[in-house]
Amino acid sequence: MAEAKQLFKEFKIQSVSEFFRRNAAMLGYTGKIRSLTTVIHEAVTNSLDACEEAGILPYVRVEIEELGREHYKVIVEDNGPGIPEKYITHVFGKMLAGTKAHRNIQSRGQQGIGISGAVMFAQITSGKATRVITSTGDDKIIEAWVKIDVDKNEGKIVRKEKHPNPKGWRGTRVELEVKNVRYVRSKQGVYWYLKLTAIANPHAHIELIEPDGKLIVFPRSSEDVPEPPVEMKPHPRGVLTDDVYRMAKKTRRNTVKRFLIGEFSRISDKKVDELIEYIAALRLIKTEKDKNVQDQLYERLAKGEVKAVLRSFRGYTKVVKQVAKIMEKPPEKLTWHEAEEIVEAFKYMKFLAPPTHGLRPIGEENIEKGLRGILKPEFVTAVTRPPKVYSGGIPFQVEVGLAYGGEIPAGFELLRYANRVPLLFDAGSCVTTLAARSVDWKRYKVDDLERAPVVLMINVISVHVPYTGTGKQSIANVDEIQNEIRLAIMDAARKLQTYLSGKHRKLAQVKRRKTFEKYVPEIARALSVLTGEPEDAIKTYFISYIESHFAAKEKEAAPVEVSENA
Repeated sequence: MAEAKQLFKEFKIQSVSEFFRRNAAMLGYTGKIRSLTTVIHEAVTNSLDACEEAGILPYVRVEIEELGREHYKVIVEDNGPGIPEKYITHVFGKMLAGTKAHRNIQSRGQQGIGISGAVMFAQITSGKATRVITSTGDDKIIEAWVKIDVDKNEGKIVRKEKHPNPKGWRGTRVELEVKNVRYVRSKQGVYWYLKLTAIANPHAHIELIEPDGKLIVFPRSSEDVPEPPVEMKPHPRGVLTDDVYRMAKKTRRNTVKRFLIGEFSRISDKKVDELIEYIAALRLIKTEKDKNVQDQLYERLAKGEVKAVLRSFRGYTKVVKQVAKIMEKPPEKLTWHEAEEIVEAFKYMKFLAPPTHGLRPIGEENIEKGLRGILKPEFVTAVTRPPKVYSGGIPFQVEVGLAYGGEIPAGFELLRYANRVPLLFDAGSCVTTLAARSVDWKRYKVDDLERAPVVLMINVISVHVPYTGTGKQSIANVDEIQNEIRLAIMDAARKLQTYLSGKHRKLAQVKRRKTFEKYVPEIARALSVLTGEPEDAIKTYFISYIESHFAAKEKEAAPVEVSENA
């Protein structure tokens, strides 16, 4: 039998960077086309976020230069606020670091891996450092070549130069050299990704220079910078024991009571008093030895009968006072068991839905601008649903855009987004696909969806989008989210139905009108012979009558609606 020392001889601590270096596919770096798109996605996302947070209308330029077979230089430049020199290694060289990953806030990225993952991919495929040129608009431009120390999960600058900035340039330019990737104009490639990004971000001006030198411009169609999302306090129904325990250790509040009121939404002094009763009731229920009685007490507690449950135990006031003491102790002395009791009690209590003021949808007007500006349809509409919550306390919102006809080719197209970011892969498992396919489109006068010139855009926004994996390309099938998507689609589809109904009526009326007009000359000649009136006068009379008749018919026509339970 091998000795323990021998078995553990090869034991090694693996850094976060090392883990993702060996498992790059988890970050979306799988396949030659997808890997290149992922690199562009991470850089463009950083640029858009930086510009919006600084209140700047984004200008993003992407250039892809072919250096050899499956070997490219990727350049992404923006007009954002720039990066202070001391943060360059943190932004581009440290995994799980960022300005939003640790906050309860809506953002395009959620994990703090993004651009540092792209830097690492470039490093492991080409061996080259990433070149970063940036300035905050002061008197100097920083030029740095960044690599990742995989063992330490740290960025290191292998070369650095400083240049004067007489024109006050501000922004960031990132150059990455990548191998084993391909540029293809497919629906999973860079061109399509940027096109979809332009639709969901009509305030952004995006340019793409393809490997053959062709310049493609997606001009902005809105001059309004979106308001930055607001950080929201966690809701009691959406937290784990570890969340409460860790937050208690970091808070500056002086008591557990003040910590709960100050750090969570929908908790007031009155709710803390209620929480004390629920914790006391749960403690007492666990002392009951009869399993059937215990189950009955849990059911009563779930119905909100906490006072009745307490009164069913002798000496319950003593337990209530013991729990009340927990609320007056310093938060840093809160034990794991006490945090567990708090979270368990939260599950039985009733709370108002979490505030949703921090969510920032694209908005119906901007969705329509984006679809109209890029796709050139004959009809476009948009729907933004009211905010809702899933998993008991996580706020989310759904919005849908629907475009029809015009320059849209035949064939249904679903554009999926999460927090404005296009989702190009893993569509089959995404809740947006399931919801779109579950709608009976024939009820909305779209008889053959697969051949119809229809583009459906779905954007799900949340402080925590429930992705199915770290690649963040598919949204999990959560019932609340799927239901909201269905309602939004049906709302938009009703508007399309009204438009198509009017269009079909108009075509039918035109056909009838032409049939009547076809016989006017013959009738005019016959009546002229019978009455002696001039043929032209009779013809003019009938033409005028036909025009007024069909104009009146158009005014009388009413739009057709269908039930929302389609």
